[in-house]
Amino acid sequence: MFAGQPIILLKEGTERTRGRSAQSNSIAAAKAVAEAVRSTLGPRGMDKMLVDSMGDVVITNDGATILKEIDIEHPAAKMVVEVAKTQDDEAGDGTTSAVVLAGELLKKSEDLIEQNVHPTIVVNGFRMAAEKAMNVLDKMAVNVRRGDKKKLLSIATTSIGGRSMGAIRDHLATMAVDAVSKIVEERDGRFIADTDNIKVEKKHGASVLESELIDGMIIDKERVHPRMPKWVKNAKIALINSALEIKKTEVDAKIQITDPSQMERFLQEEEKTLKRMVDKLKKSGANAVFCQKGIDDLVQHYLAKDGLYALRRIKKSDMDKLSKATGGKIVTNLEDLGRQELGKAGLIEEKKIGDDDMTFVTGCKDSKAVSIIVRGGTEHVVDEVERALHDAIRVVGVAIEDGKAIPGGGATEIEVSLRLRDYASTVGGREQLAIEAFADALEIIPWTLGENAGLDSIDLLIELRSKHEGKKANKNAGVDVYSGKVKDMIKLNVIEPIRVKTQAVKSATDVAAMILRIDDIIASKQMEGPPPGAGGPGGMGGMPPGMM
Repeated sequence: MFAGQPIILLKEGTERTRGRSAQSNSIAAAKAVAEAVRSTLGPRGMDKMLVDSMGDVVITNDGATILKEIDIEHPAAKMVVEVAKTQDDEAGDGTTSAVVLAGELLKKSEDLIEQNVHPTIVVNGFRMAAEKAMNVLDKMAVNVRRGDKKKLLSIATTSIGGRSMGAIRDHLATMAVDAVSKIVEERDGRFIADTDNIKVEKKHGASVLESELIDGMIIDKERVHPRMPKWVKNAKIALINSALEIKKTEVDAKIQITDPSQMERFLQEEEKTLKRMVDKLKKSGANAVFCQKGIDDLVQHYLAKDGLYALRRIKKSDMDKLSKATGGKIVTNLEDLGRQELGKAGLIEEKKIGDDDMTFVTGCKDSKAVSIIVRGGTEHVVDEVERALHDAIRVVGVAIEDGKAIPGGGATEIEVSLRLRDYASTVGGREQLAIEAFADALEIIPWTLGENAGLDSIDLLIELRSKHEGKKANKNAGVDVYSGKVKDMIKLNVIEPIRVKTQAVKSATDVAAMILRIDDIIASKQMEGPPPGAGGPGGMGGMPPGMM
């Protein structure tokens, strides 16, 4: 009776794509994402202008920012966006390279699949190639010591190089190196650079060259009372994580007052409680109070009368950085506040930056948290400078942590590509084809660097290969996009942390492998939004007649 009738497994409206068609669909989407950011690669890369649904504009050539801002629908494309996010989290730079490499790996694998090489074999070959690439990168690495300021400056400058910043580049690179050097800590014989301890404040309305590194903290707050001093020398700072106000009862309470004198006594008691808080702060020896919560008006009055400097409603992250900068302990209960809990700073000062008053906490001894104030002519300039600075800070941090750097300018990609071709011939079988495809894919980086600089990429690749092979082989030969020649990248001080490249290879390989193994896409019908005019739950509808 049921013979020949199809069995329906999926809900109505579900779309299903299988086999070669599913693979082609996913690969095409991933390639489109890579193509979107490819023109931004390198010092001569172009910028993208992104306009969101609210009309806000972002102008950048930072791969991670571009992919975060654009609204991507395709599931395979979203996986490639994750590559940029992971690269940014792990290494801080190389996001565009990682995405472009992932796109090229998929492009090369598509050719293999059309030659009837099974995707599993391609994935296996890619994994072998990635492992070999790690070994080659490790052999190419040069050592970077924490105190080697010249190499660290070169790493920071290389990272900022893609932002067409010109003379500003050296200024930002110096700030990045100085900031990271101050917050590096040694734990169990290893250096840890927690870049969260570097606070970046943005203010437009001045030249980028007026950006500066503050050996301490900047808090975007003004003192709570105008009668408080504008600056405090030899500051002893109380860091309070509780409200300097009368606590409200946990449950609803009702106080009945039948006599005006009772009201007077009640208000006097409140005032005494608040005065005791101020006395406790004074007794500890503090001459500045930084509070994470609110400060009562009366407490503000008493603090101002006693010449204390106070800020309120400071962010938790800023409180943690203040603690690291000044050496003070954050106190939750005022009863626990003593001299040993106070932080110390040479100077606390309120300064006007742009239109806002900000508090500068400077002259901190052994400060483990610092601040950078980023300036620029317009908001868009400030945002792009801040993104460039973020990348520079992160790459200097990972270079100090790993202690290794490698040449940039496409030198590593060409060297790894040539060594992979030698390795492929020893592997044999169909995996050899996948390893050779991986080697071809790596060449997209120097090719794109040349293309974006207006050079002939074919001639460039031929010259690069010849410089890396033969008796006078130079594994550090890369593309100097400014002169259009192939030069030694180490001599030109174009270097990057090894983690930027290893993470890019790992991430690109992982996402390519994941997309290649998809042979069936089952997409549920998308939920529709409420019909036009529908209000809250169930739709408010229109007003009944006579209610207008």
